[in-house]
Amino acid sequence: MSARLRCAIYTRKSSEEGLEQGFNSLHAQREACEAYVKSQAGEGWGALPTQYDDGGFSGGSMDRPGLKALLSDVAHKRIDVVVVYKVDRLTRSLADFAKIVDIFDANGVSFVSVTQAFNTTTSMGRLTLNLLLSFAQFEREVTGERIRDKIAASKAKGMWMGGLLPLGYDAPTDPLTRTLVVNENEAEVVRLIFRRYLAMRSVHALQRWLEEEGIRSKRWTTRNGQVRGARVINRGALFHLLKNRTYIGEIPHRDLSYPAAHPPIVDLQLFSEVQGLLQSQARGRRERVTQVSTMMLKGVLFDAEGEAMSPTFTHRGGGRVYRYYVSTPLQQGARRNPEDQVIRRVSAEAIEAEVKDVIAALSRGYPPAQGSLLVRVEVRPTTVQVLLRRSAFFRQPGDPDVELQTLRLRLGADQMIAHDQTGDGLVRVTLPCQVRRQGGGVTFVGGDPPPRRPPRPDRGLVRSLQSGHRIAAQMGEGELGRPESLRPDQAPLSAYDRKTACLAFLAPDIQAQILEGQQPPGLTLQRVLEVGVPPSWVEQRRLFGIPC
Repeated sequence: MSARLRCAIYTRKSSEEGLEQGFNSLHAQREACEAYVKSQAGEGWGALPTQYDDGGFSGGSMDRPGLKALLSDVAHKRIDVVVVYKVDRLTRSLADFAKIVDIFDANGVSFVSVTQAFNTTTSMGRLTLNLLLSFAQFEREVTGERIRDKIAASKAKGMWMGGLLPLGYDAPTDPLTRTLVVNENEAEVVRLIFRRYLAMRSVHALQRWLEEEGIRSKRWTTRNGQVRGARVINRGALFHLLKNRTYIGEIPHRDLSYPAAHPPIVDLQLFSEVQGLLQSQARGRRERVTQVSTMMLKGVLFDAEGEAMSPTFTHRGGGRVYRYYVSTPLQQGARRNPEDQVIRRVSAEAIEAEVKDVIAALSRGYPPAQGSLLVRVEVRPTTVQVLLRRSAFFRQPGDPDVELQTLRLRLGADQMIAHDQTGDGLVRVTLPCQVRRQGGGVTFVGGDPPPRRPPRPDRGLVRSLQSGHRIAAQMGEGELGRPESLRPDQAPLSAYDRKTACLAFLAPDIQAQILEGQQPPGLTLQRVLEVGVPPSWVEQRRLFGIPC
């Protein structure tokens, strides 16, 4: 008796139509294959109980769960023969078929088509199968061309041919005309987006505004009843929305657009103004990309938290361009924390000048080797850390201590340079830096910190402190640190006066610092008015950064 051959039956159907029926195409294919395997029982054939089925999957791709399971079992030597109803059930691609047959051959597996009686163990069988698959692939490509031509012709007539519905329209109700239906509520949102973009002149700012206002993408339901959409509109989707000619009553197709049957929801003049602004900003972005590629610290500059600092530009009066390096969170719209001491924005001219000075000093009389000198530059609250390759300044290996002393002599700063401890042949240079508070953040300026100036009291803060005492005295007695606890006849009329009165409840030593101009940078009139004054003196010192 012949040795038993383990036969795996593979079935496939391209569409999901009819799969819910009790007996469908997959069942019919399996029955035919099982009958063929039984007819070969005398040769030792036996069908495996495992079902390798792919319902609703195209034969033009190998990304099918049933096929993947089949090939996995073939690789694990669990199958001797693969049986299909027709060759194109396995694949419609000649290239994919060649890959599958190679896998079968490598594992000693034969391939049989029930209705075509092919066997890949013979050369004639291979030739016939290749010819058959060539025609199958040709048929699939011709079918795709017919579908694409039909879609193009329908769009030229102004019909909506499917896809994700744009915000502002609902699906067509008439299958013959296939005309989009205006959703009035969503249409007003679309018009608002167009108007806000012209006002804000920034897609990034518009995206953040939409997120804050709770405006989401279109909500829709699939045929299976699943709810999709209603998500935050990202910048890519926002660019697509602002360029979508569907909103002016046209049907886009590739690089063309055709008059549509559906009504427009955006005025043509408004749409044209938006396109003009988008194009001008796109030109500016292309120019910035060109400028970015020439910035020497691109890709090597980081802030104290390890966030990359990317190049950016600002155009101001007179057409002058100001270059900066900005931390990734700040570029992505993160809000600044007033207490954050991390330097998030750096003047490109200032930081590049610092790094160039270091390289020039270390290379004095000894031109550095060509190639990448800089490894990493970190901007910290009081220093700039510059890491360079040791091999850039010394061609041959030498005594590390002698090399270090040589570099210190060139730089002229004994305490600011050291070999990196990683053992990677790096040199670390530490430079003091100067920062400036601006716009609620900390900005790197560069250069040595300026000499300490004599204390200079904050006149506005001193006047407000004096006003606070005067208002508190007028209000009379109340719970310490809480003017709002006073009776209505005692309380000042305005909210500003009530906040100013809180200054009178500051700890005596804090008030003395304000009068002498010795208060910490975090103690400003704006900060006091924003956060208030805690009743506890200990809490006041902690809040304003004063050592207890």
